[in-house]
Amino acid sequence: MTPALLVLLACGLDRLLGDPLWWPHPVQAMGWAIGVLRRAVEAWAGDVPRRLRLGGALLALVVIAGSGLAGWGIEALARRAPLVGTPLLLLGLASALAGGSLARAVRAVLVALPDVPLARARLARIVGRQVSQLPEAEILRAAAETAAENAVDGLFAPLFWMLVGAALQLGPALPALPLPGPLALAWSFKAASTLDSMLGYRHGRLRWLGTAGARLDDLLTWLPARLVALTLPLAAGHPGQTLRLFRAALRDGAPDPSPNAGVSEAAFAHAAGVRLGGANTYADGVRIKPILAAAGRAPDADAVERILALGDRLQRLWLLVALPALWALSATAALQ
Repeated sequence: MTPALLVLLACGLDRLLGDPLWWPHPVQAMGWAIGVLRRAVEAWAGDVPRRLRLGGALLALVVIAGSGLAGWGIEALARRAPLVGTPLLLLGLASALAGGSLARAVRAVLVALPDVPLARARLARIVGRQVSQLPEAEILRAAAETAAENAVDGLFAPLFWMLVGAALQLGPALPALPLPGPLALAWSFKAASTLDSMLGYRHGRLRWLGTAGARLDDLLTWLPARLVALTLPLAAGHPGQTLRLFRAALRDGAPDPSPNAGVSEAAFAHAAGVRLGGANTYADGVRIKPILAAAGRAPDADAVERILALGDRLQRLWLLVALPALWALSATAALQ
C-alpha cells in the first residue's frame, strides 16, 4: 500500500471513528512514560534548576526518540509482513490525527445547549479554563477558541509531518536502512505535543523541567501553523485576500504567549469572521488573551460550525494538493 493511500485512509478513519475509548491510544503510552521519567528526574534533580533542565532535555529526547522508533518499527513490520503490519500502520496513523474527535467533542457542547450545566460539563473535558460560572455566550466563545486553537496541534501539524514522512519514504534510502516514514514522524510530533501538554507550564519545577519539551513542540508546530494561516483563506473561498488575512493572523496572534496557538486561533477567527479572545479564568488566575479579528461578530453556534467546517475544507485542500504530489513521487521512484 502506497504512503499516499495510507495517509488518505488514515484521514478517513480518523473522521469515521475519532479516538474510540475501547482502543488503547499511543498518547496514553507516551503519557505513562513521561510520568515515570518525570518522577525519576525529580528524584535526582530535586529543586536544582540546572539539573531539572538537563533531566527535562533527556526526558524529552527519550520520549520523542522512543515514539519515533516505535513508529519506524511498525513501518518496517508493514514492509516485511504486510498482512500484520499494514493494519497496525493504518491504525497508528489514524491515532496521530484528532480531527474527528475534536469535531465530535466541540459539537457535543453545542448539542447540549441551552442546557448550560450539561454544556459546561462537556466543555470541561476539552478546555483548561474554569467553566463552572460560564454563561452561554462564554461557553460558545470557549468552544470556538478550542476548535480554532486545537485544529493545528490536533490535526494539521501531525498531518504535515505525516506527509513529510511519506515523502521521505518515497525518496532515496540508505543501504538496507529506509528513512523514517509517516508514522515515525507523526508519532515523534505527538510525543512532543504530549510533553508540552503535561510539562509545559511556568510554575514550580516545571518551569525548568518542561522547557525542552515545550520548545520542541513550538519548533515542530511553527511551520504547520503558518501554513494553515496561509492556506485557510483559500479554503474559506477568499483567494484574493490570502496575503491580507495571513498578515492579520500573524499580527493578531503575535501577543499570545504561544508562538503558534495565537496564530492558529487568529487565522480561523479572520477566515470565519468571528471575534475571539478576552478574559479566561484558570486554576492559577485570570489571563487576558489578545482580541482576534476585532471587527468580527461574537461567536454563536453557527460561528463554531463555520470554524469546524473550515477545518474540514482545509484538510481536503491539503490532501488534494499533497496526495497527487506523493503519487507522482512514487511513480518517479518506481521508474528509477
